[in-house]
Amino acid sequence: MTALTALLPATAIGVARSGPLGAEEPSTLLAQETAAVVLLAIAAVVAVIAARVKFPYTVALVIAGFGAAALGELVAVDISPDLILALLVPPLLFEATLYLPWAKLRADLTPVLLFALAGTFVSTLALGALVTATLGLPWAAALAFGALISATDPVAVIAFFKALGAPKRLSVLVEGESLFNDAVAVVAFGLAVDAATSDEPFSVADGAVEFVVVSAGGLAIGLVLGYLVSTVFLANVDDPLIETSTTLALAYGAFLLAEEFGLIIDQPDFHFSGILAVVAAGLMVGNIGFRNTSPSTRLTLENFWELLTFLVNSGVFLVIGLTISLTTLVAELGAVLIGVLGVLVLRAGLVYSLSILAERLQPSRRIPMGFRHVMVWAGLRGAISLALVLTITEDDFSRDTVQTVQAMTFGVVLFTLLIQGTTIASLMNRLGLSGRAQNELTQQHHQARIYMTRAGQAEVARLGADGVLFGDLADSLAKTYQRDVRIQTAELRDHFGDHPELEVAMLLQARREALTAERTALTDILRSGMIETAVAEGLEAELSNRLAVLDLLEERWESDSTPTFDRGSDDGR
Repeated sequence: MTALTALLPATAIGVARSGPLGAEEPSTLLAQETAAVVLLAIAAVVAVIAARVKFPYTVALVIAGFGAAALGELVAVDISPDLILALLVPPLLFEATLYLPWAKLRADLTPVLLFALAGTFVSTLALGALVTATLGLPWAAALAFGALISATDPVAVIAFFKALGAPKRLSVLVEGESLFNDAVAVVAFGLAVDAATSDEPFSVADGAVEFVVVSAGGLAIGLVLGYLVSTVFLANVDDPLIETSTTLALAYGAFLLAEEFGLIIDQPDFHFSGILAVVAAGLMVGNIGFRNTSPSTRLTLENFWELLTFLVNSGVFLVIGLTISLTTLVAELGAVLIGVLGVLVLRAGLVYSLSILAERLQPSRRIPMGFRHVMVWAGLRGAISLALVLTITEDDFSRDTVQTVQAMTFGVVLFTLLIQGTTIASLMNRLGLSGRAQNELTQQHHQARIYMTRAGQAEVARLGADGVLFGDLADSLAKTYQRDVRIQTAELRDHFGDHPELEVAMLLQARREALTAERTALTDILRSGMIETAVAEGLEAELSNRLAVLDLLEERWESDSTPTFDRGSDDGR
């Protein structure tokens, strides 16, 4: 079996509840609805408390999940890989990629792919060798553990970085790696399980070919569906409800089409990467589709996905707390410690070494040392690892082996969320890499108010000129608007005085928007027939060069604004 869906147990969502070793007990639709309501109420209470005490919300949910497990049947939800991978993960991945700018991702694609591809493969093999040598687990089981635990979890990482207000480039690096390395982990995990259950010898060449096919197919499906939705529905349908529903269908549809592609060609075991399909679809909508929507529709879309992300995020981390068996962790404490230490040491080695390699391959995009420290500690594990380990049954390995692998996975997930998750804010504060988001939001608030006020001022002037308003009324309103613009401009100037780095960022962003407008104008002129294609190609090359220079300026500014700790200071101030 190679398909992700083939790896999942036959347990249907809403029918049975799977425990750590796959035990099932009857459940009813009413019980499931009751459990959902109880968990939603718990999530709301936890959100309020976490905000009051300034504690990471996602970590608080995991802890709440431990406590909720004591409620028994009231929270007897169906915790199966289907629930996590097919229902909860797609909307979270889709929402995350909506706000991942392709220009910034493309600029750092070399290190992102190095971490996602080479890093995950090396980690899988190294952890497999460690587990086999120290615990005596079968090689296939050890590789399965190495694969499922090597991928940093995008659900956990993105949730933490949003809350901490990480620098944009750091967010792109960590989020980009976590979004792409899941495909590597899923394929490697499937190959390891296949090696344990198949009579045919394992072939590295076949595995490499399968990875390329699965990844390329998933990306292709996501790009095609995302482009169609962005250019057909979002560009031509000005209805917030229809457009919002379409994006929701896209998130789940891309995942399902990729994972079940074999059914279309009458090859049930054939599939593509549903995770990469969702990532590609989200990138298309975020970078193309959002530009094709009206401001009101975009606001509706953003509000909907923000709400859905909150609900699904709450479900994911509560499920983690409900699923992890503390009894199993205690019984396998030695194996858990080996797993945690192995993951930490290997993560540090890979981040620092691959950062050096990425710098050699792309000298202009050096990763600051402060970023590397955070990337090591931000290697959180969560929903993906949990879903994959729940697919392992006694049909694949012995009961003792399954329990050991699950205990190590539970331990690593718990450690990364409870220990790394609660200390990463302190690390980022120490390095001066957090808190920028609120300053940028304040800047955007002032700018939006000025833009809105000037729009109102222009409309009043038009009404006065058209005679709709009497002259004295139009003059009175115009003076009010002029006063408001002066006040808001002064507030923005004061904010820039307190945070001068924002003025540079605003200048660079304004320049990028202006160059984008020039490119749009060039396209319009070419379509109108006013210039020849050869002329347009020359001007397009000039624009590309100017954008490349702007990328270098942004890189230089990001490096200069990195705390002096990154350039060799001992205290990080």
